[in-house]
Amino acid sequence: MEEHARQPSPLPARPGSRKRVAPIISVLTLCLFVNLSMSLYQLPSNRLIERRLCVDYYHQNDPSQIQPGGSVDEKLCKIREIEKDLGRIQGVMETLWVAGDFVMTIPLSFLAEKWGRRTILKLNLLSRSFMLLWAIIVGSFDTLLPTKAIMAGPVLSVLGGDCVFNSLTYGLVSNLTDDHVQRAIYFGYMSSVSYVVALLGPALASSTMTLSLWLPFWLGIALLSLAVPTIQMLPTQGNTDTGPDGDDESQHEPLLSSPRIKAQSHHEPLLQSVIGRLQTIKIIIVSHPKNFSLLLFSFMLTSLASSDTKLLVQYISARYKWTFASAGYLLSGKAIVNFTLLTIVIPKLLRSARQVRQEDAAEAADKSNIRNAMYCLVASVFGALSIAIASEIWVLIPSMFVYALGSALPIFTLSLLKSPVISPPHISDSSDPEPHIFSIVMLVKTVGSLLGAPLMAALWVRGLGIGGMALGMPFFVSQACYAVAIWVFVNIEVDRDVLAAAERRRRNRD
Repeated sequence: MEEHARQPSPLPARPGSRKRVAPIISVLTLCLFVNLSMSLYQLPSNRLIERRLCVDYYHQNDPSQIQPGGSVDEKLCKIREIEKDLGRIQGVMETLWVAGDFVMTIPLSFLAEKWGRRTILKLNLLSRSFMLLWAIIVGSFDTLLPTKAIMAGPVLSVLGGDCVFNSLTYGLVSNLTDDHVQRAIYFGYMSSVSYVVALLGPALASSTMTLSLWLPFWLGIALLSLAVPTIQMLPTQGNTDTGPDGDDESQHEPLLSSPRIKAQSHHEPLLQSVIGRLQTIKIIIVSHPKNFSLLLFSFMLTSLASSDTKLLVQYISARYKWTFASAGYLLSGKAIVNFTLLTIVIPKLLRSARQVRQEDAAEAADKSNIRNAMYCLVASVFGALSIAIASEIWVLIPSMFVYALGSALPIFTLSLLKSPVISPPHISDSSDPEPHIFSIVMLVKTVGSLLGAPLMAALWVRGLGIGGMALGMPFFVSQACYAVAIWVFVNIEVDRDVLAAAERRRRNRD
């Protein structure tokens, strides 16, 4: 679809690439604001819930520990009963957030056709803003609202969460270029933004929550407010050089649709449109080669496994008796490895791929992506296992750095989606499945998160009940999932004939 749109243009590739500098910046800026606002939520929400649970616990068991202002020393809160309740509440909240997002992804794609992509992204900001504001309300009115009232914070994920947001942003970035190396670099920039957030977020949350527990929440709301004008600067889907008319039309591209459904959906009820989209997804998955299904399975496994990172701050706090503020600084130290890897090391490696002969470039790129993905998974296996068995903090710190080496995985897996051995070029008289691919991937990843959130929370609570090495149960399960993902990549085959046929089609179109 994108290729046909560009065929009439006589412009050379180099000027076109210059025009795409601004679009990628606007997408990265939006991701920075949104992800940083959510990073500012994690640490203080843990401390807020723990503080409420701690006061309730000592009211019942030892009122003498309650200070004149009604608070309790944080070090006294690192006991098994309180940490188990904290784990349960956070597990329920994470599950609610993922479940609402997953259930509403396809209906929201239908609404995106009528209202436009920008409107859906603004609804996404609303759900996040409510969660931040609700935490302030629950914390401020502790005499009126019980501690468990904070679990209502994620209910507005039905307006869109991470699945909707990521499918839109990654789809936008994917359409900015046809060059597989440049696309991988763009994905690297996307991942690097995530780890800039991982670097700044915990440290910023730690420093601000020592001044006031409410300050990180207010900063998060301010960042989401800045994201509103950023949404207006986003590139259009497909051709970034489109004029005003094309802009308006492309803003109404759905998250998951087809030309047939799009032509009918304006006159169909919501339920019928959703069923049509589910059928489209099924047709795409069945019609694609086995490699596509294997890659989707790997996305689900790694998404499930990465659910353990949400528990890392609780793990550090409970196992090593650290305050949440101190744990936040440690997480920021871990993110330095991620940031260096994704902004310096990986882009240099990817640019070196351009030295390969043109006729071998596609095959070399696919094999390189698979090989590098397996390297990342091996690092994740050893990192998760080391974290699980780290009985002392000095063992945990290098283990976290090893785990961070696996952070480049999305660069290589997302780049594979454009390969003909994964997603064969569509026939001209059939609908192009390409606009659906990233949405399907985000749905699959959300399924992994939906399974991982309650599973990791249950393992964590169970580990707290047993104590000792059992505290690492979530990370033992994660390393097992990463190990299975390695087996999945071993079974992905790069067929030279398929690549050659795709290259011939491309040359014929040109």
